[in-house]
Amino acid sequence: MSSAARRQSAQLDEGDLALLGKKQVLQRRFGFVSLFGFAVCELITWETVLALFSQAFRNGGPAGNVYGYMIAWASTMSVYTVISELASMAPIAGGQYYWVWMMAEPGWRDVLSYVVGWLTTLAWIATVATETLFAGTMIQGVITLDYPDYYIERSAMWQGTLLTWAVIAVCVFINVVIPNWLPRFEVFILVFHLAGFVAILTTLLVMTPQFAPLEAVWLTALNEGNWPTQGVSFCVGFLGNVATFVGADASVHLAEEVSRPSVNIPRAILGAMIINGALGFAMIVTVLYCLGDVTAVLDSPTEFPFIEVFRRSVGSVAGATVMTAVVLSLTWACAIGITTTASRMCWSFARDRGLPFWQVLSRVNPRTKVPVMGVLTVTVIAALLTLIYVGSSTAFEDVISLTITGFYGSYLLPAALLLHHRIRGNVLPKGSRPVPPSTEDPGTIDDDKQEVDPPPSYPSPEPAVRADLVWGPWHVPGLLGILNNIYACAYMVFVIFWSVWPPQTPVDASSMNYSVVVTGGVMILSAAWYYVGGRKQYQGPTIDEEVKGIMRLGSVSARGGGDGAA
Repeated sequence: MSSAARRQSAQLDEGDLALLGKKQVLQRRFGFVSLFGFAVCELITWETVLALFSQAFRNGGPAGNVYGYMIAWASTMSVYTVISELASMAPIAGGQYYWVWMMAEPGWRDVLSYVVGWLTTLAWIATVATETLFAGTMIQGVITLDYPDYYIERSAMWQGTLLTWAVIAVCVFINVVIPNWLPRFEVFILVFHLAGFVAILTTLLVMTPQFAPLEAVWLTALNEGNWPTQGVSFCVGFLGNVATFVGADASVHLAEEVSRPSVNIPRAILGAMIINGALGFAMIVTVLYCLGDVTAVLDSPTEFPFIEVFRRSVGSVAGATVMTAVVLSLTWACAIGITTTASRMCWSFARDRGLPFWQVLSRVNPRTKVPVMGVLTVTVIAALLTLIYVGSSTAFEDVISLTITGFYGSYLLPAALLLHHRIRGNVLPKGSRPVPPSTEDPGTIDDDKQEVDPPPSYPSPEPAVRADLVWGPWHVPGLLGILNNIYACAYMVFVIFWSVWPPQTPVDASSMNYSVVVTGGVMILSAAWYYVGGRKQYQGPTIDEEVKGIMRLGSVSARGGGDGAA
């Protein structure tokens, strides 16, 4: 693309963002290829399949792993199709909370948007803690593999936390000091992600001395949680498959750093889901065929069953170490991108005055165009959350439960609102020019000069003007879109319901799943705080001073007879 074309594209992107009420302050570093690499590497599905292998295996067995994965893949594609439609309609870093405000009824939109903003922000911070802890404890697993005398006991939990902090430090360095490397870094990781998959899959298929019989992989079910029926056991273990696809909306929160976001974000999200889904399915089937001694694998002292599978398949500690290092490197790279996403979500919600200390958190470094305080805030909180792991791994798992219940809760509300509007026919065709309803005089237009008189002054912050909904360049049309939207909402309700179940029975204080307390607590406390004090500063997404004229010009043009005006 020529420099002139790039400038024109950048101006169009800035204009589209201005119509959403925001001035361009971040740098649009990402094109489609680098964003696609980012989306693929944020999911790292085949790597996550290895890391979370035991959850679906204990409740569901090999058949639960395989068929549960297939259902989760297809169903999550449905969910992210709806997310992609919303991202194409309004590509903005705030994502879910902005969409909720845009579509909810006026009497409820502020509080609903506020709750979803908190839920999404904390879910991403919990994901930073989760992914960095995976990397930190994976380092411990490699140490245990190479030095059997080093066994991960309770007394060594603090060492895992320190290693996690080292992972976080690298994430901060890349995001704050060398952010311009991120797009190229993501392209490199995309290649590494694909090459690593081929290398590990080929090694397992070639080196494994004996494969499991067909019926052991495709027809065997387990109920290690002692549930009354196999069906309940399968549903409880299904969350392990769901977790492999969590966080594909990472690309949404980079909307203000991507060229042509209304087109490139849906392409990146759905393309990443297709690629990662296929790689993950191939990996889970291969691992099940190479499993060997199930008890020895699940009780591995490394605490990662896949490391034991590697060791037994290649018959070499050194070989297993190299294979694990590949998975570790990609997990670490994923943590870097998740830190980027979490910081953008924090920054976006702060700029709309949804967070305490928003004046500080909404600042962007003028040289690097990075919300440095946002990066530091999400990583410091994540580092503090990992301290819980020192005292109790079970308690930490309950904190990070936001990675499923939090995300799916933040997806469900905007998806349900979109379903409501598309059934009622409230979403206008692409290219329509809606009239933003306003009680203010938008100014007058001079037909000869095509200039707009200055609009009246507004108090600060001013809520964003709510326009009629218009489809973006990408969406699923007609009845097919409605049916997909219905299925996505039903599936999300199913996931949220089962995500609060404990992994086994009988249940005691140590095995109880407290995710309903954590997620419900966030929602209740944020709603309560909104009515106590939050509504004094949060009145929905705000309009930046510099773009008020652009928004008014769009309003005046539509009222002057623009095509498709409502």
